[in-house]
Amino acid sequence: MDVVAIGETMIQFSPQSEGLMRHADSFTAKIAGAESNTLIGLSRLGHETGWISKLGDDEFGRRILMAVRGEGVDTSQVQMDPEYRTGTFFKEIIREGEVRIQYYRDYSAASTISTFDIQESYIKKAKYLFITGITPALSTSAKEAIFQSIKSAKEHGVKVVFDPNLRKKLWDEKTAKKTLLEIAGQSDIILPGLSEGEFLFGTNDAEKMAESFLQLSASLVVVKTGKDGAYYTDGRKNGFVKGFDVGKMVDPVGAGDSFAAGLLSGLLDGESIEESVRRACAMGALTVTVKGDYEGLPDKKRLHQFMSSTIGEDISR
Repeated sequence: MDVVAIGETMIQFSPQSEGLMRHADSFTAKIAGAESNTLIGLSRLGHETGWISKLGDDEFGRRILMAVRGEGVDTSQVQMDPEYRTGTFFKEIIREGEVRIQYYRDYSAASTISTFDIQESYIKKAKYLFITGITPALSTSAKEAIFQSIKSAKEHGVKVVFDPNLRKKLWDEKTAKKTLLEIAGQSDIILPGLSEGEFLFGTNDAEKMAESFLQLSASLVVVKTGKDGAYYTDGRKNGFVKGFDVGKMVDPVGAGDSFAAGLLSGLLDGESIEESVRRACAMGALTVTVKGDYEGLPDKKRLHQFMSSTIGEDISR
């Protein structure tokens, strides 16, 4: 197993037209979840991935399970819970680049994840454990499950990859900061965005926040700076990788998840840190050109074509 991840996936409803949701009379339904997005991205690039989660034993849960499994992700550790429902949320695309999210995830099946759902024998098979700051915000039991998974990973030499993925709507800022810093202090690779670094360390300077994360014990920090690219450092070597210009941005949600998939794919393939970050930037760029969190994720052939092509050139061959 290359990468195992723990996290919630929900059903996303979006109006079929741009504008305020109050005026919408028809919606499309898709699946969305930070961790499953990353796993799907990795699976499409040829890597073996596994997902640990809980879904409601309802039609939404079955749709999610069918979709994730259909993308080649191992779902043997996903439980269908008859007592709790599958979470949902609405994504309102007001206009190009402006998105608002409204969650309905209270008492979801995923929020009941606990240490009893974490199988050490499953985690130890992986090379990387991927976690985000979303799961520990769902509930006390989910937070305990995350720390248990980290403990299992550490005991078996599995590298912990952490995307802080701050969601202020899910918890109070004091608890969020304390928990995210504690997880970061036990992570090998950290993938913050500028806003998350500012929240945790009070600076939006990529180099300064990366250094702060390194001091917590990380061996590699990659700071996402949006369309501009990403700054990376492992304490010995550092650099900035320029982003890919894709022109029109259709939907920014999911770009960070794709970025994580690209970075881990590069590292798994034995690429240098710089080239892995470049792959991550390419994955993020491709994602924002398509509506949906993971629908724009490429296979390896298309990714390499995109990375070597000029924007506007036909890369379908």
